[in-house]
Amino acid sequence: MIETEKWMKYAYLEAVKAYDRDEVPVGCVIIFQDSIIAKAYNQVESLKDPTAHCEILAITSAASYLNSKQLTGCSMYVTLEPCSMCAGALVLAKIDNLFFAAPDQKTGACGSVINIANNKSLNHKIKVYSGILEKECSEILKEFFKEKRKSSKSL
Repeated sequence: MIETEKWMKYAYLEAVKAYDRDEVPVGCVIIFQDSIIAKAYNQVESLKDPTAHCEILAITSAASYLNSKQLTGCSMYVTLEPCSMCAGALVLAKIDNLFFAAPDQKTGACGSVINIANNKSLNHKIKVYSGILEKECSEILKEFFKEKRKSSKSL
């Protein structure tokens, strides 16, 4: 198994946790020195917090683990392309690498809609890689929203 797929599978397991808790199924892990130092899934609904995206929660956890505001030497694996809030946080945290599975054509801020991760005006650029386990990670999102549409029609 390719290393990137190995780590993305851990992120996918976090997305499954979100799905099981009726949250938008996005999950992520942060890797430092070949180990997971943080993992998270979306908790916007349960925490009633619009900033409780998995990326933000994982950045907070990783910064605490490293006792540093900078995540230099770290890589994030996330099942969906980060939004502008999360991409901005990744730049501020100075994370080295971002691996995401599925692009987000509506709010993606790492190349799909805008590109905060590699904006020439910002002081940090992130190496971005996409498409890792894209099919699996896209499917759980499609299934989640299909169920949401079905349940809203039955109300």
